[in-house]
Amino acid sequence: MPKNYTEDYLLNKKIIIFQPIDGYRASSDAVMLAAMVCNNTQNAKILDVGSGTGAISLCLASRLQNNNVFITGVELQTELCKLANMSALQNNFSGLNYINADITDKQTSKILHPCSYDIVISNPPYSDHDMPSPNKSKAAAHNMNEFSLTQWLQFCLKMTKPFGRIFMVNRTEALPEICTFFHGKAGNMEVLPIYTKQNESAKRIIISVQKDSKSPCKILPPFFVHDGDKYTEKAEKILRMGDDFSSVL
Repeated sequence: MPKNYTEDYLLNKKIIIFQPIDGYRASSDAVMLAAMVCNNTQNAKILDVGSGTGAISLCLASRLQNNNVFITGVELQTELCKLANMSALQNNFSGLNYINADITDKQTSKILHPCSYDIVISNPPYSDHDMPSPNKSKAAAHNMNEFSLTQWLQFCLKMTKPFGRIFMVNRTEALPEICTFFHGKAGNMEVLPIYTKQNESAKRIIISVQKDSKSPCKILPPFFVHDGDKYTEKAEKILRMGDDFSSVL
């Protein structure tokens, strides 16, 4: 019986990742989001919400493998969770595991324990109004279904320790909803606009916010991914070399 998954790579072949042939597959958004977590992160308990095939947490586990971090991914789709655990094993990331659970189910909070994670990181479904993909796996990964972005943010905030940080990537159009939700609940927000090319509008934002903080928001310098038909020098450092954003901004 043929395999229903492929063996792919991240960070210039530093990481092996197994992904479905016909289903959700990781994008550069996941690698860039992981790069928002600083290299000097030590002794942290990290939760990857909606972990998919594990790209975000695999990048973190690779970069922070000597920093005594423990990473848990939670993923609704059974097959994606299975592949992510295969990838963690293949890469010998002992401090990384994935659980198959539904964050809308109250029982999931009992498994993961609220207010217990130093860092919560997530690449949530982007939209509740886009035309869903005919592929069920892709549709589940990209479109909210009876569960709003605000409810997703509520779960992330609930899982985060006091003064812990939440990292998230989303479309720029989601920024008002994200800011509205976090107002009065979290501060010290950093917004990184992601531009595909010069002279184009930013289509993505990466946000970092600190639970319970009252510090003001900062807009970080713009990050450009492409220069013509190749990566920019800064994007090369993030997407190929595995640097964190503190080294390029």
